[in-house]
Amino acid sequence: MSKSTPAPYAAPALVISECQRGILDAGRSVSSGLAHEAATRGIVERIGELARQFRARGLPVVHCTIEHRPDQLGMVPNSYLGTMALRSRSMTAGTEDVEIPAALGPEPSDIVSSRATGLTAFYGTDLDAMLRLNGVRTLVLTGVSTNVALPGLAVEAVNRGYDVVLVEDCTAGASAQAHEFFIQNQIRLLARVATAEDVVARLS
Repeated sequence: MSKSTPAPYAAPALVISECQRGILDAGRSVSSGLAHEAATRGIVERIGELARQFRARGLPVVHCTIEHRPDQLGMVPNSYLGTMALRSRSMTAGTEDVEIPAALGPEPSDIVSSRATGLTAFYGTDLDAMLRLNGVRTLVLTGVSTNVALPGLAVEAVNRGYDVVLVEDCTAGASAQAHEFFIQNQIRLLARVATAEDVVARLS
Protein backbone atom coordinates (compact mmCIF):
# COMPACT_ATOMS: atom_id res chain seq x y z
CA MET A 1 0.00 0.00 0.00
CA SER A 2 1.34 3.43 -0.94
CA LYS A 3 2.19 5.73 1.93
CA SER A 4 -0.21 8.27 0.41
CA THR A 5 -3.12 5.81 0.47
CA PRO A 6 -5.19 6.18 3.65
CA ALA A 7 -5.74 3.03 5.68
CA PRO A 8 -9.27 1.65 5.30
CA TYR A 9 -11.73 1.78 8.18
CA ALA A 10 -12.20 -1.43 10.14
CA ALA A 11 -15.61 -2.98 9.27
CA PRO A 12 -17.48 0.33 8.77
CA ALA A 13 -21.20 1.04 8.65
CA LEU A 14 -22.80 4.28 7.51
CA VAL A 15 -25.22 5.61 10.12
CA ILE A 16 -27.80 8.20 8.97
CA SER A 17 -29.29 9.98 11.97
CA GLU A 18 -32.86 11.33 11.96
CA CYS A 19 -33.05 12.34 8.30
CA GLN A 20 -36.84 12.43 8.14
CA ARG A 21 -39.39 14.86 6.69
CA GLY A 22 -40.62 16.06 10.09
CA ILE A 23 -37.09 17.24 10.88
CA LEU A 24 -35.71 18.28 7.50
CA ASP A 25 -38.78 19.92 5.89
CA ALA A 26 -38.96 23.55 7.01
CA GLY A 27 -42.76 23.59 6.91
CA ARG A 28 -43.05 20.57 9.21
CA SER A 29 -39.99 20.73 11.47
CA VAL A 30 -40.21 21.84 15.10
CA SER A 31 -36.69 23.22 14.55
CA SER A 32 -36.78 25.60 11.60
CA GLY A 33 -33.13 26.47 12.19
CA LEU A 34 -32.07 22.84 11.84
CA ALA A 35 -34.15 22.37 8.69
CA HIS A 36 -32.60 25.53 7.22
CA GLU A 37 -29.05 24.45 8.05
CA ALA A 38 -29.56 20.96 6.60
CA ALA A 39 -30.88 22.47 3.36
CA THR A 40 -28.21 25.16 3.16
CA ARG A 41 -25.42 22.63 3.69
CA GLY A 42 -26.93 20.22 1.14
CA ILE A 43 -26.46 17.24 3.41
CA VAL A 44 -29.19 14.98 1.98
CA GLU A 45 -27.63 14.82 -1.48
CA ARG A 46 -24.15 14.26 -0.05
CA ILE A 47 -25.35 11.54 2.32
CA GLY A 48 -27.22 9.90 -0.54
CA GLU A 49 -24.03 9.64 -2.57
CA LEU A 50 -22.10 8.31 0.41
CA ALA A 51 -24.80 5.68 0.98
CA ARG A 52 -24.46 4.56 -2.64
CA GLN A 53 -20.71 4.16 -2.12
CA PHE A 54 -21.27 1.99 0.97
CA ARG A 55 -23.91 -0.18 -0.72
CA ALA A 56 -21.72 -0.67 -3.80
CA ARG A 57 -19.09 -2.19 -1.52
CA GLY A 58 -21.55 -4.37 0.36
CA LEU A 59 -21.19 -2.28 3.53
CA PRO A 60 -24.12 -1.65 5.90
CA VAL A 61 -26.24 1.50 5.67
CA VAL A 62 -28.25 2.17 8.84
CA HIS A 63 -31.12 4.65 9.23
CA CYS A 64 -31.72 5.74 12.83
CA THR A 65 -35.21 7.21 13.00
CA ILE A 66 -37.80 8.55 15.43
CA GLU A 67 -41.35 7.13 15.36
CA HIS A 68 -43.44 8.11 18.37
CA ARG A 69 -46.48 6.00 19.19
CA PRO A 70 -49.79 7.66 18.18
CA ASP A 71 -50.92 7.48 21.84
CA GLN A 72 -47.59 9.08 22.92
CA LEU A 73 -47.05 6.28 25.44
CA GLY A 74 -43.61 6.56 27.04
CA MET A 75 -43.12 10.20 26.11
CA VAL A 76 -42.55 12.59 29.01
CA PRO A 77 -41.98 16.38 29.11
CA ASN A 78 -38.65 16.10 30.95
CA SER A 79 -36.70 18.06 28.32
CA TYR A 80 -37.41 20.90 25.92
CA LEU A 81 -37.36 18.48 22.98
CA GLY A 82 -39.70 16.08 24.75
CA THR A 83 -42.10 18.89 25.62
CA MET A 84 -42.14 20.20 22.03
CA ALA A 85 -42.73 16.70 20.63
CA LEU A 86 -45.69 16.20 22.94
CA ARG A 87 -47.22 19.58 22.13
CA SER A 88 -46.77 19.34 18.37
CA ARG A 89 -47.49 15.61 18.11
CA SER A 90 -44.65 15.52 15.61
CA MET A 91 -42.76 12.44 14.40
CA THR A 92 -45.75 10.14 14.96
CA ALA A 93 -45.61 6.68 13.42
CA GLY A 94 -47.70 6.40 10.26
CA THR A 95 -47.49 10.10 9.39
CA GLU A 96 -45.48 11.93 6.71
CA ASP A 97 -43.17 13.24 9.45
CA VAL A 98 -41.37 9.92 9.80
CA GLU A 99 -40.71 9.41 6.09
CA ILE A 100 -37.09 9.20 4.92
CA PRO A 101 -36.20 11.33 1.86
CA ALA A 102 -36.23 9.24 -1.31
CA ALA A 103 -32.63 10.24 -2.04
CA LEU A 104 -31.55 8.27 1.04
CA GLY A 105 -33.66 5.15 0.65
CA PRO A 106 -34.06 3.00 2.51
CA GLU A 107 -32.98 0.32 0.08
CA PRO A 108 -33.90 -3.33 0.77
CA SER A 109 -30.37 -4.02 2.04
CA ASP A 110 -30.47 -1.12 4.53
CA ILE A 111 -31.12 -1.46 8.25
CA VAL A 112 -33.77 0.78 9.84
CA SER A 113 -33.57 1.24 13.61
CA SER A 114 -36.49 3.22 15.04
CA ARG A 115 -37.11 4.47 18.55
CA ALA A 116 -40.35 5.66 20.13
CA THR A 117 -38.83 7.46 23.11
CA GLY A 118 -35.59 9.05 24.25
CA LEU A 119 -33.12 11.34 22.53
CA THR A 120 -30.44 9.03 21.15
CA ALA A 121 -30.25 6.17 18.68
CA PHE A 122 -29.14 3.33 20.98
CA TYR A 123 -31.85 3.97 23.57
CA GLY A 124 -34.59 1.32 23.54
CA THR A 125 -33.59 -0.11 20.13
CA ASP A 126 -31.85 -3.16 18.68
CA LEU A 127 -29.20 -0.97 17.03
CA ASP A 128 -26.25 -2.37 19.00
CA ALA A 129 -27.29 -5.97 18.36
CA MET A 130 -27.79 -5.37 14.63
CA LEU A 131 -24.39 -3.70 14.30
CA ARG A 132 -22.57 -6.47 16.17
CA LEU A 133 -24.37 -9.25 14.28
CA ASN A 134 -23.17 -7.60 11.06
CA GLY A 135 -19.58 -7.45 12.33
CA VAL A 136 -19.47 -3.65 12.43
CA ARG A 137 -16.56 -2.02 14.27
CA THR A 138 -16.56 1.55 12.92
CA LEU A 139 -19.60 3.86 12.86
CA VAL A 140 -19.52 6.58 10.20
CA LEU A 141 -22.03 9.16 11.43
CA THR A 142 -24.09 11.48 9.24
CA GLY A 143 -27.36 13.39 9.53
CA VAL A 144 -28.71 15.55 12.33
CA SER A 145 -28.14 17.06 14.70
CA THR A 146 -24.60 17.94 15.70
CA ASN A 147 -25.86 19.62 18.89
CA VAL A 148 -28.00 16.76 20.32
CA ALA A 149 -28.46 13.41 18.55
CA LEU A 150 -25.01 12.95 17.04
CA PRO A 151 -22.94 13.78 20.15
CA GLY A 152 -25.22 11.49 22.14
CA LEU A 153 -24.87 8.72 19.58
CA ALA A 154 -21.08 9.13 19.56
CA VAL A 155 -20.84 8.88 23.37
CA GLU A 156 -22.97 5.74 23.42
CA ALA A 157 -20.98 4.19 20.56
CA VAL A 158 -17.64 4.88 22.24
CA ASN A 159 -18.94 3.39 25.50
CA ARG A 160 -19.83 0.23 23.56
CA GLY A 161 -16.35 -0.07 22.07
CA TYR A 162 -16.96 1.18 18.53
CA ASP A 163 -14.62 3.46 16.63
CA VAL A 164 -16.50 6.57 15.51
CA VAL A 165 -16.08 8.87 12.51
CA LEU A 166 -18.27 11.92 11.99
CA VAL A 167 -18.64 13.19 8.40
CA GLU A 168 -18.71 16.94 8.95
CA ASP A 169 -20.04 17.94 5.53
CA CYS A 170 -22.87 15.38 5.86
CA THR A 171 -24.19 16.81 9.14
CA ALA A 172 -25.97 19.92 10.42
CA GLY A 173 -26.92 21.57 13.69
CA ALA A 174 -29.59 23.99 14.85
CA SER A 175 -27.42 26.88 13.66
CA ALA A 176 -24.07 27.35 12.00
CA GLN A 177 -22.67 28.53 15.33
CA ALA A 178 -24.02 25.53 17.24
CA HIS A 179 -22.64 23.16 14.61
CA GLU A 180 -19.16 24.62 14.78
CA PHE A 181 -19.17 24.77 18.59
CA PHE A 182 -20.12 21.13 19.07
CA ILE A 183 -17.77 19.90 16.35
CA GLN A 184 -14.80 21.69 17.90
CA ASN A 185 -15.58 21.33 21.60
CA GLN A 186 -17.32 17.97 21.96
CA ILE A 187 -17.41 15.75 18.91
CA ARG A 188 -13.66 15.97 18.23
CA LEU A 189 -13.13 14.50 21.71
CA LEU A 190 -15.21 11.45 20.78
CA ALA A 191 -14.74 10.84 17.07
CA ARG A 192 -12.51 11.42 14.11
CA VAL A 193 -13.95 14.25 12.02
CA ALA A 194 -13.77 13.72 8.26
CA THR A 195 -15.32 14.80 4.97
CA ALA A 196 -17.33 12.60 2.63
CA GLU A 197 -14.38 12.56 0.24
CA ASP A 198 -12.09 11.38 3.06
CA VAL A 199 -14.49 8.59 3.95
CA VAL A 200 -14.79 7.26 0.40
CA ALA A 201 -11.01 7.18 0.12
CA ARG A 202 -10.85 4.94 3.20
CA LEU A 203 -13.51 2.44 2.13
CA SER A 204 -11.96 -0.89 1.21
